Amino acid sequence: MPNPEKKLTRRGMIASGALLLTSGPTLLNQIQGETTSPTRPDDANSEKSGDSYVPVTTPNGSTLPWRLVDGVKVFHLIAQPIKHHFADGLAADCWGYNGSTPGPTIEAVEGDRLRFYVTNRLPAPTTVHWHGLRIPNGMDGVNGLTQAPIPPGETFKYEFTLKDFGTFMYHPHFDEMTQQGMGMMGMFIVHPRDPKMREQMAVDRDFAIMLSEWRVTPGTSRPNPIEMTDFNILTMNSKVYPATDPLVVRKGQRVRIRFGNLSAMDHHPIHLHGFQFKITETDGGRVPDVAQTPANSVLVPVGSTRAVEFVADAEGDWAMHCHMTHHVMNQMGHNVPNMVGVKEGDLDAKINRLLPGYMTMGQTGMGDMSDMNMPGPKNSIAMLGGKGPYGAIDMGGMFTLLKVREGITTYNDPGFYTQPPGTVAEKASADELQRDGIHVI
Repeated sequence: MPNPEKKLTRRGMIASGALLLTSGPTLLNQIQGETTSPTRPDDANSEKSGDSYVPVTTPNGSTLPWRLVDGVKVFHLIAQPIKHHFADGLAADCWGYNGSTPGPTIEAVEGDRLRFYVTNRLPAPTTVHWHGLRIPNGMDGVNGLTQAPIPPGETFKYEFTLKDFGTFMYHPHFDEMTQQGMGMMGMFIVHPRDPKMREQMAVDRDFAIMLSEWRVTPGTSRPNPIEMTDFNILTMNSKVYPATDPLVVRKGQRVRIRFGNLSAMDHHPIHLHGFQFKITETDGGRVPDVAQTPANSVLVPVGSTRAVEFVADAEGDWAMHCHMTHHVMNQMGHNVPNMVGVKEGDLDAKINRLLPGYMTMGQTGMGDMSDMNMPGPKNSIAMLGGKGPYGAIDMGGMFTLLKVREGITTYNDPGFYTQPPGTVAEKASADELQRDGIHVI
C-alpha cells in the first residue's frame, strides 16, 4: 500500500510574552505537545483539575491554555495577522487568534468562572462575541452596542460564568464581514458538570471542526472578504484536503463530532460514509434522547453548531465531506466554461501553433483533472484532492477521513486501510458475468 499523504506540520502554541498563560497542571500535558490528540487512546479519560471529561480534539488545531487564579480560569486571546497554509502550495495573509485560524478551541466546564484577556494586534479595532453563550449584556462583544471596540495595541478583559454546557463559538462583532472573512473564529466547548449528565453523554473521542469558506483568487495572497457568491476555498478547520488531519478512532469507540459553521453565506450538509449517527446537539443545547434524529448527513446552517454521535463499529477509511458538490473542489470559479460533451476536433492542433502544450479539458467532466498535474498560477492548488491507495481521490476542499482501526494504541495517522480479500469492488470476470446471466454488449 502507498504511504499516506504527508500532513502539514501542526501549529504549536504561539508564545505571547509574559501574558501567555499556562494551563492547570494536568491539562498542561495535553496542550503543549501534540495539540490535536492524546498520545495513547487510554489517556483520553484523564482528570482535568478535578473536572473529569474527555478532552476535545481539534484536527489541525489546538486547545487554548489557561491557569487558575483564585478559582477563576484565566485565558489570553491575541487577535493578530497570520500567514496561513490551507494546503501545500496555497498560503494567504489572514487574521486569526494566537497564531492560527481557526483560533485555539476554548474548553471549560458548566459553572466555571472564566476571565479572558483579549489583546488586539490587528491594524483595526476588534471585539470578541461569545456566540451562543448566555452571559451579561456588557460581555456580549457587540461593537458600539454593548462595548467600545478594542483599539489596536490595547488589551480588554471579559469575565463571566458559564450557565450552559454545549457547543459554541467565538468571533469578532466588529466589521464581521472583513474580520471573519479573514479567518477570525474559533470553537468554544463547555462540558456538563452534573455527573449523571456526564455519564449520559460519555464518549471516547470528541472532535471539534469549524466549517468556513474563503475567496482566494489564484495568484493572489490575501482572502477577499467582500465576496458573496464565488467562494473557492471550502475548509474544515481552515484546511482543504489532503491537508485535513484524519479523525483516527479505535474500533468500538463511541465518537462525538462537533461542527460549527461561520461561513459567510453557505450552509453545509456534512455527510459521513459508513455509519448512522444521531444528531445530539444544536447550538441551543443537548437534544433530549427521545428527540435525537438518526441520520448520516447533518445540515449545519450558517452561524450554527451541531453535534453527532455514533459507535465506530466498522473498520476502514470513511469519507466525511460537505455534500454541496462544489464544496469538495478547490479554487473553482463560476467563470470556468462548461466543456461537457464538447467535440474539440482539430482545435487543439490549431491552438498549439500559438500556445504549445495547450489541451482542451473537461469534455467528460472534471474527474480526470486530478491526475494531470497541470501547472497553475502562483499560490494556487489543484481543483481536486490528493492520492489514495487506488489512484487519485477526486474530492478536495471540505473533505476529510474518519479512520477506524481495530486495536490501535495511538491516534497517529495509521495510513490507508487495507481491505480484506474479496471485499473491494473490482472488475467483474467473464465467468462471473456468465454465471449470473449478465450480458454486456
